[in-house]
Amino acid sequence: MKRTLNLFSLPYLLWIFLFVLAPLALIIYQSFFDINGQLTLDNYKTFFSSWTYLRMGFNSILYAGVITLVTLLISYPTALFLTQLKHKQLWLMLVVLPTWINLLLKAYAFMGILGQNGSINNFLSFVGIGPKQILFTDFSFVFVASYIEIPFMILPIFNALNDIDPNIINASRDLGANSWQTFTRVIFPLSLNGVRSGVQSVFIPSLSLFMLTRLIGGNRVITLGTAIEQHFLTTQNWGMGSTIGVILIVAMLAIMWVTKERRR
Repeated sequence: MKRTLNLFSLPYLLWIFLFVLAPLALIIYQSFFDINGQLTLDNYKTFFSSWTYLRMGFNSILYAGVITLVTLLISYPTALFLTQLKHKQLWLMLVVLPTWINLLLKAYAFMGILGQNGSINNFLSFVGIGPKQILFTDFSFVFVASYIEIPFMILPIFNALNDIDPNIINASRDLGANSWQTFTRVIFPLSLNGVRSGVQSVFIPSLSLFMLTRLIGGNRVITLGTAIEQHFLTTQNWGMGSTIGVILIVAMLAIMWVTKERRR
């Protein structure tokens, strides 16, 4: 039986090695070489001594934080409402359905909606307000990114809320707690694991967004993900691009450590 389990685990281990560990090792290795292929630590020195890269890092954290906060404020009440519905699994599936659509297709759809001749500006012109610059703004970037990330915040929160024993909530009310006290002292603390998982699922990918910064932000939103794309595809400075990638990976690991569950 144990030998059979080991055989079944081989494809998984091979996948992890080829598509996680090997690329990670290559990125770390490449980060120690400059554009001329010389072994050096200058890439790391350049990053931490350049105000441009530090500002990009700050922008990445800021935008990721705003996107995470927006999705959390929308997702928690939504997940709480879904748990109270009769056919909650069906409604949850409808929430997840947009994730089946390719990210690029959704980005182009929003470009059509938010563009100068898009649906929203056509409506604003119809009511006499006139077209506004909506696309290629910070607002449009945060709005579209939040829309795309919302299902990944709702799912873990929904699962955490759905696992709460209703008898605990009923006991809280029987002991005299009102709805707000029940939520703040019972429901929310018991769902914190779902919140942590949702924050990880949204904040970490949001740190390295680059496609949306191009298509929706119009290069007005500059993040480390944009810098990585530039170094790999435009300047061909793979060493610097790998260095930024390593720093992002370290930042993601730090976020995972900060938001992990801590046992008392």
